Amino acid sequence: MSALLPQMPNQSGAEMRYRMNAILEKLSKIGIVPVVKIDRVEDAVPLAKALCAGGLPCAEVTFRTDAAAGSIKAMTENFPQMCVGAGTVLNAAQVDAAVQAGAQFIVSPGLNPKTVKYCIEKGVPITPGTSSPSDIEQAIELGLDVVKFFPAEQSGGLAKIKAMAAPYVNMKFMPTGGINAKNLTSYLDFNKIIACGGSWMVPGDLINAGEWDKIEQLTREAVQTMLGFELAHIGINTENEEEALKVANRFAFLLGMPVKNGNSSVFAGGAVEVEKFMYLGTHGHIAIRTNYIDRAVNYMESILGVEFNEESAKRDDKGKLKAIYLKEEIGGFAVHLVQK
Repeated sequence: MSALLPQMPNQSGAEMRYRMNAILEKLSKIGIVPVVKIDRVEDAVPLAKALCAGGLPCAEVTFRTDAAAGSIKAMTENFPQMCVGAGTVLNAAQVDAAVQAGAQFIVSPGLNPKTVKYCIEKGVPITPGTSSPSDIEQAIELGLDVVKFFPAEQSGGLAKIKAMAAPYVNMKFMPTGGINAKNLTSYLDFNKIIACGGSWMVPGDLINAGEWDKIEQLTREAVQTMLGFELAHIGINTENEEEALKVANRFAFLLGMPVKNGNSSVFAGGAVEVEKFMYLGTHGHIAIRTNYIDRAVNYMESILGVEFNEESAKRDDKGKLKAIYLKEEIGGFAVHLVQK
């Protein structure tokens, strides 16, 4: 997607909104936006490499140093798969500099109507900073449906976001400020939050020291904290219901678990599922729980190159993904992700 999204003469407002929100949708699938302050342009490429390797192919490069525009240009040219934006943008001149460098979205610490209108006119997605109902109403008046909440923890944290979201039902938030590994998932669990901005995986001292391995490790830990992978259950294939009951009852006897006989399988507690027929996987399947299945799928597809069996996807009555199998078998077992 082009960094600059110019409004075409015949482009409708709805089409414009869709194009602008496509970037925000991409950030939502990633879940965490590293907020980085870069003092030297030469640090941009190795930093981008570390972020991508760690599982976060995105960055908000703050316009607090002279190296910001050059760093955005270096990142976008060398890692075109990254979603790179500009943060701490205060005026139209900085918007132009950021977009010319390749920025795909703009973030500002506060809500400056002139800057927001300029971005909208140019077709550049912007999430201005807000911290009060008055800010939210200004954003709505300007036609925005996603805003930054800043500084998040200092402004009342998740409790205040929930309180403000109640009357403004169509507004979504991207909180930044005080977000870290300990409170990340509490924020992301709220369905009005599309992603969280944070700098704990990209501390300035590590960037200045060129400790890219440590940044990659911190980034990977942040992703794993967000996704929260854990074993849900083991599935065993059998030929028929009689055999399935026999296997499930044996596990139940050995492990002191209750047996639950369902339509297509028998569970021994929550740990073992015995299929009443030969299902996916030579021997059966392994189910892995995750905090956010859409983000897990995005991470595994875009970062790990994993392919998914779309025909196996299970969704709820609202169309939200609840479970899906990988295409590959591992050790004779199919693998599927399950939403916690």
